[in-house]
Amino acid sequence: MKKLLTLAFGLSTILASAQAFTGKGDQKLNIGANIQDGGTGIVAVYDYGLGENMSIGLYGTYMLGVHKAYDAANFEDKIDVRARFNANIGNVIGLPSQIDVYPGLNLGLKNFGGHVGARYFFSDGFGVNTEFAFPIATYDNHVVGYEHLNNQFQWNIGVSFNL
Repeated sequence: MKKLLTLAFGLSTILASAQAFTGKGDQKLNIGANIQDGGTGIVAVYDYGLGENMSIGLYGTYMLGVHKAYDAANFEDKIDVRARFNANIGNVIGLPSQIDVYPGLNLGLKNFGGHVGARYFFSDGFGVNTEFAFPIATYDNHVVGYEHLNNQFQWNIGVSFNL
């Protein structure tokens, strides 16, 4: 029982010291899986804190596995790069410091869109994240076939690191 209490105290200390977003100068790196209709891929996101509740960053994804209907897709059809802006509102809505929730906007190679995400940090340097991204306006009104890749609702899940 004594060992169990010591472990619980140790874990609570780690969780209490973790901070998901610290404001100006804060740097985050998310790496994970991108899941969307017709394919799955990898995603990497870098965010840099501009102020207490704002950050900017870069988002990159590459589709590794695509549905047979998209076999004609070339490298440039499977990749997407986006500039992004986040409103980090975890502390605004009263969440614990190890949780960050961030809605935002992005401008990429495929579309102008939005995203909503969350991060949970287990320690000062490591956590998990999830994010939903969606197009608001596409560059082509008639998206068909492999043009649908990276130009639709997407779900990202992965790990987060403080840099």
